[in-house]
Amino acid sequence: MVQVTRRSLLGGAALGTVALAACGTTGPQTYKGEAAFNHGVASGDPLPDRMILWTRVTPLSGAGPIPVRWEVLRAGQDTPVSTGVTEATEAKDYCVKVDAAGLQPGSDYTYRFTAMTDHGNVVSPEGRLRTPAASGTTAVNLAVVSCSNWQFGLFNAYKAIAAEPGLDAVVHLGDYIYEYGIDGYGGDIAQKIGRLHEPSTEIVSLADYRRRHAQYKTDPDLQAAHAAAPWICTWDDHESTNNAYRTGAENHNPENGEGEWSDRKMAAVQAYFEWMPIRDIKPGEVTSAAWRSFRFGDVATLHALESRLTGRSDELSWGDALAGAASPQDAMAKAQQTMQAAADPSRTMLGAEQEAWLNGELANSVASGAAWQVLANQVIMARVKLPDFSKLLTPEQMAAQDNPQVNAFLAFTALGLPFNLDAWDGFPAARERLYESVSSAGARLVTLTGDTHTAWANELFDASEQRRGIEIGCTSISSPGMGAYVKDVPDLGEQIADANKDVVWHDPFGHGYTMVTLTPSTARAVFRKVSDILAGTFSTETVATFEASAEAGGVSALKAV
Repeated sequence: MVQVTRRSLLGGAALGTVALAACGTTGPQTYKGEAAFNHGVASGDPLPDRMILWTRVTPLSGAGPIPVRWEVLRAGQDTPVSTGVTEATEAKDYCVKVDAAGLQPGSDYTYRFTAMTDHGNVVSPEGRLRTPAASGTTAVNLAVVSCSNWQFGLFNAYKAIAAEPGLDAVVHLGDYIYEYGIDGYGGDIAQKIGRLHEPSTEIVSLADYRRRHAQYKTDPDLQAAHAAAPWICTWDDHESTNNAYRTGAENHNPENGEGEWSDRKMAAVQAYFEWMPIRDIKPGEVTSAAWRSFRFGDVATLHALESRLTGRSDELSWGDALAGAASPQDAMAKAQQTMQAAADPSRTMLGAEQEAWLNGELANSVASGAAWQVLANQVIMARVKLPDFSKLLTPEQMAAQDNPQVNAFLAFTALGLPFNLDAWDGFPAARERLYESVSSAGARLVTLTGDTHTAWANELFDASEQRRGIEIGCTSISSPGMGAYVKDVPDLGEQIADANKDVVWHDPFGHGYTMVTLTPSTARAVFRKVSDILAGTFSTETVATFEASAEAGGVSALKAV
């Protein structure tokens, strides 16, 4: 029996250490070379009777497929309950992904892999998983995360998540990797702390995306979080490139030799499916249609959305819209034209096929008795306008702003407009259609959101000011939020909350994650921060807790607890 220890569950064994059996088998069923597990193990896409298991075998010598045995064991037991043999091949970048079946609902397991080589059997670190309950009202504990940029700092928040007790799943809402080179976003910090992206250039090709994923998964704290619990993952834009949409992206530049967008998009998707513990949507095909649902007993159904690469309409940008405005009046006229364009009913965030799917999934979830309908959603759904900071900030605070982008941003706030058209505010008609689906189904909507690198507790109101749900926005693992750029405004979050009906609480500072606990009657969000991301020594604290209650056909207001 391989002893399960706290060190192994926290990924300690994944730091390049391998275990060689004293009497490894030889012959045609072994790999003629040496191999290692340098990227840890992971599980994901949990169903009551099965789970995706993932690892990557690194060939150190030799060539050809590497036979790999996988095993799932009841926690604390020695006999596998599900096992099989597969291969790690160059065609899949030596990533191994299996759909382990025959598991029992609501049960704890460990799992491991063994690479069979003529130098001995190489055993992976062990991981832990818990299958969702098929029925019943046991509370569901989710760690919600997003925006982990290697160059901006250490992944201390992942280490803290690995130590959280009773995790059912980690929900990653996107920006698991970032596409920039060492001269791009975060490069200055990376130079100071010795944490530079590989490859050193912006990633464009399949080989580039594979190498970047491989780098991120060498991080011991990320390995620890993967080994601690199953993950439910959905990408945002940086898994491909900044502000991506169906037909292009803000940071895709064919004129600079980056090729066709469709080629880059599919390379990013292929690498993601190879390197992440996500169930293949269409076996043998590369598709961006990655929406899917997960059931946690009678407590919740979680719907993971894909809002970037399949159905999202073209980008609207305030920078583009207001460029060249000759006067404040001209700027307002351009802004009104942009808002009219944003309101076009033909604009979609999800696309017609996914909208129809979600409409049906919400209705089915309610009809089957699930207490909560949860969206794993990438970008802010609440309506958010920024207050006029030119009136709210003191002369000293205005003078402290020495970043040209911040000064332009502060000037923009005088217009009183939604500040982020890359979020649902840029797709108001699509948002209303989603709220109509929620209302028609009688759903209790809990939207989980990433993207902004800041924390939010929001109430979601439709155009008629009816509350349709709540939104829990998590801060980042390492990417900087608004509070890192706007200087000397300690009440920045309070000012934004005060200016918006939808925003109950906002924290634009720091890094961490959110623990979301769902029971049949309550949805609770505990916002957790780490004290540092530039040093390995840190503390973790709870900075706020909010809770909503289930009501007939809806959700109560959020309250601080």
